[in-house]
Amino acid sequence: MTTSPIDHWPAFAQTVQVTDDTLTVDLADGRSIAVPLAWYPRLAHGTPAERSNWRLIGRGEGVHWPDLDEDISVENLLSGARSGESQRSFKQWIAARGPAR
Repeated sequence: MTTSPIDHWPAFAQTVQVTDDTLTVDLADGRSIAVPLAWYPRLAHGTPAERSNWRLIGRGEGVHWPDLDEDISVENLLSGARSGESQRSFKQWIAARGPAR
């Protein structure tokens, strides 16, 4: 039995919404990806203003939040990958932010 190869088309982000508990990325091909905000601690600890300040990376291969120094690729979202940041790095980032916002 032979199988046909599966063609994989790149997915590109178009818009982003961040609520208190969910990150939703709408893709150019019509799909939407929604993941728990807890998967990305920097986003979870960001203010609504910081979360809403995002830009696309490249043609939409990912999303960057400059105020939070966070980058998330569409590929990682599609594969279900959570933040790979170490607890040590995250704690340093929290300390550098100062008092809770």
